[in-house]
Amino acid sequence: MNSNNFRMPARRLAAVATVTALTAAPAVLGAGAAHATGDHGRASAVVLRTGLDVSLLNKTVDVPLALSLNEVQAPQSADRTALSARLDGVAGGKPFSVLGADVASAKATVTAQRAEGSVRLAHARLHVPGLPLLSLIQADAVTAKATCEAGRAPVASADVLGAVTVLGKRVTLTAGGTTEVKVPGVGEVRLDLAQRRTTTRTAAATALELKVSVNPLKLNVADVEGTVTLAGATCESPMAPPAADPVQSHDPAAGVKAQGAEAGLAETGGSPATPYIAGGALALVLVGGGAVAVARRRKS
Repeated sequence: MNSNNFRMPARRLAAVATVTALTAAPAVLGAGAAHATGDHGRASAVVLRTGLDVSLLNKTVDVPLALSLNEVQAPQSADRTALSARLDGVAGGKPFSVLGADVASAKATVTAQRAEGSVRLAHARLHVPGLPLLSLIQADAVTAKATCEAGRAPVASADVLGAVTVLGKRVTLTAGGTTEVKVPGVGEVRLDLAQRRTTTRTAAATALELKVSVNPLKLNVADVEGTVTLAGATCESPMAPPAADPVQSHDPAAGVKAQGAEAGLAETGGSPATPYIAGGALALVLVGGGAVAVARRRKS
């Protein structure tokens, strides 16, 4: 009778100890899993941006001309073919055309894997104060694009295609270089064509950047100086999500091997599951010892 009373609790205790030791470890193994959210990136695009200083009446009046056309940031797009401005003392205070085009579009998009800004211009005509009939620049086709994809090198491209006329003078632009155009009695324009910059995560493209100095016939009626950017795009790539940790097996033998023999001991000298495994083993040893003692008493 005594042996029966001791045998049943010993078996139950052994079973409970075994289940506790082997089920606690997988729970600890899964506790380290985490999910990180990455930056979704950025993108922007602009058809035209001006930073001009307009001096009137022999520089007695200075009026800034700071304008932008179709300047967008992701996720946006814009389509507009004309931009006008109004400055006191210029054109009798009436609006005058700054940019006209058959097509003038800017687009910026961002997804979890890709960010892109793009600009497209067709038959563009740019004017500055003091030259109502003469275009500062005319271009048949102007494009700029910046593309940033997660895990890939960013790409920037910019092109000015077809005929280009500066202050009424047809010019040939040098890719990636500077072109200077001087027109006696009118002024001078310095053009930087197809500027592209990339880093590990960013890209920027500018089709045309103009440095302008215009004073028609040196009358000092409208002396214009400053910069004009035509077709610019930028992007910043989304952050690639970190690789997920491999899912540990719930097989007790596989879990113990991965933590003790490979992952845990190799990296830190221990494992989060070690206390549970050790406790289970100790419980089994104690229960086994008690069972052996009971068996010996029965035989004696």
